[in-house]
Amino acid sequence: MGSYHGPKAKIQRRFGELLAPRPKYQRILDKRSYPPGDHGKEKQFRSGRRSDYGLQLNEKQKVAFIYNVRESQLRRYFLRARKMPGNTGANLLGLLERRLDNLVYRAGFAATIWAARQMVSHGHIMVNGQHVNVPSYSVRPGEVISIVEKMRKNVHVVEALEANAYAPQYLEVD
Repeated sequence: MGSYHGPKAKIQRRFGELLAPRPKYQRILDKRSYPPGDHGKEKQFRSGRRSDYGLQLNEKQKVAFIYNVRESQLRRYFLRARKMPGNTGANLLGLLERRLDNLVYRAGFAATIWAARQMVSHGHIMVNGQHVNVPSYSVRPGEVISIVEKMRKNVHVVEALEANAYAPQYLEVD
């Protein structure tokens, strides 16, 4: 159980767009704008019209890739979002945005969602002063997320904080 560990550039080439904002993936997409595989260049899969089901499937797979969740996790989040009052799509994104690994990434403590997941699972993140090593932990409003003291001087954490100078409006980063 866990996250996707395969080639991330291949997934982004399949969708034809940049899903993980990193310069190396942008270079790969610029260099090879066709889908991966033996017949990617020849068939030009993106030129044909997709059915509504195909479009919905692609969007669901993009969300799963962006938030680094597997199919069964995404299904459970969807069922929870459907039970909540209001728009199911907005509720689903709200639940995914509340995940601890996502908030560590959005706050700029890690360069990628995969690095944020690793930081959480290795025990480098605390919530309200308590060690939490579950990436899918649902953070409630008002909870304080912090990095363990020994990781604050880590090269990767310092680089990520410098590179990601802005945080979303719903986060207060100090």
